[in-house]
Amino acid sequence: MLKSAPSILFLKAFFITVLLCSETLSSQSFKLLRYDENYEYLKDSTKSFYDKIKYLPLNEKKDIYLSLGGEARYEYVDFNNEDWGRLNIGHNDFFLQRYDLHADWHFGKNFRIFSQIRSALQNGRKNGSRGIDEDQLSIQNLFLDVGLVNKDDQKLIVRLGRQELDYGSGRLISVREGPNARLSFTGAKIMYSYKNVSVDAFAMMADSVKTGVFDNTISKQLNLWGLYSKIIIPEAGNLDLYYLGIRRDESVFEAGTAREKRHTVGGRLWKYGGGFIYNLEAAYQFGRFGNEKISAWTGSVDIGYLFENFIFRPSINLRNDYISGDHSKNDGKLNTFNPLYPKGGYFGFSPQVGAVNLIDIHPYITLDLTSQLKMQMDVVFNWRYSLNDGVYRPSGALNRPGSSSDKRYIGTAYLTSFTYNFNKHFSLVSGLQYFHKGSFIEDIIQDAKSGVFWNIRLGFKF
Repeated sequence: MLKSAPSILFLKAFFITVLLCSETLSSQSFKLLRYDENYEYLKDSTKSFYDKIKYLPLNEKKDIYLSLGGEARYEYVDFNNEDWGRLNIGHNDFFLQRYDLHADWHFGKNFRIFSQIRSALQNGRKNGSRGIDEDQLSIQNLFLDVGLVNKDDQKLIVRLGRQELDYGSGRLISVREGPNARLSFTGAKIMYSYKNVSVDAFAMMADSVKTGVFDNTISKQLNLWGLYSKIIIPEAGNLDLYYLGIRRDESVFEAGTAREKRHTVGGRLWKYGGGFIYNLEAAYQFGRFGNEKISAWTGSVDIGYLFENFIFRPSINLRNDYISGDHSKNDGKLNTFNPLYPKGGYFGFSPQVGAVNLIDIHPYITLDLTSQLKMQMDVVFNWRYSLNDGVYRPSGALNRPGSSSDKRYIGTAYLTSFTYNFNKHFSLVSGLQYFHKGSFIEDIIQDAKSGVFWNIRLGFKF
């Protein structure tokens, strides 16, 4: 059941496009950030209907053109014993919908306007919509790009306006694709690239997501700023180096509530593809939390091997994370790590535990059962890093305090997920997660229960 009139427009556009272009596939795959797609290669192609909406010339020279695209996503969720039964809800099943449409205007080589509207809806959740569930209609992206340097091997672009951000593996800054409502910011970004090196510098104001129609607001203060660089090392991998700064008027940790100004410096060395694969990342944080100094850190090792020439192309991986928590409330320091703007499923889909005050060991395996069907199986063992700090949500928000307990083990998550790609446009994703409560959860929650999560999601993109 649709929740608002704007969604009907999205649904009509969805079905019309399905009928007209589902049989015609372009060679380019869709990007996580839709503004990263470039359809200029269709300039001289034979025009099918799909090609025309992806590259629509607006002048004789064809250097002014429009590209249209969008998405529809439907998801059914059943969550039993959310928050380990603390809310006494039992089964909580609900339905999520997400629609978006975008227009990408190019005015020659050096000017571009990208606009995108999005509708995220939720129906049936017993305890109401969370911030990640619903945003009935909003402007997700609306920015201007100005190209100051535009050479084959060197580019300098300035971007102004509302925009999505996503860097690295999504550990610290993510668009938050898993949840129904994605994140966006308003501000300025300068992007420079030269051969194998790229650097982004940005200054952003966080957008406050509200559930109504065009009612999201800009914070009107600088909330996020930084530098993020990527260096491609031929035949060896990739190196990311970054500095990130945040400011929040009211941050909540077990240590208390106060104004926070935090700086993060870190690096990531990674390589994907056939054979040996790895993703190594470390970061240190400093700054002020009220009258206290911040000193926090994280380290992550994710290594594996992809057997390209074996049946099902198995990838066997082992991951280990250490993420600091607060040592003491009385030492004048806050040691709790802040994951900033993380993606919701960093430790698996719909995780119960966030990347704060945590030690985890995470083996997992992926299998290509067919060319269209992928399977992944995970086991995640979770401990508290510090006994004087609590357990946090995937967003980084405090869930339950923990200094009253001397138990360390949070619990074990068992996950299995399947992804089936019918073709480029249609996909079906389903997953099952069982979180077995540990001694810490049993200690802090009376009559704690182990939780079960199941979902199925149908997606369409054009």
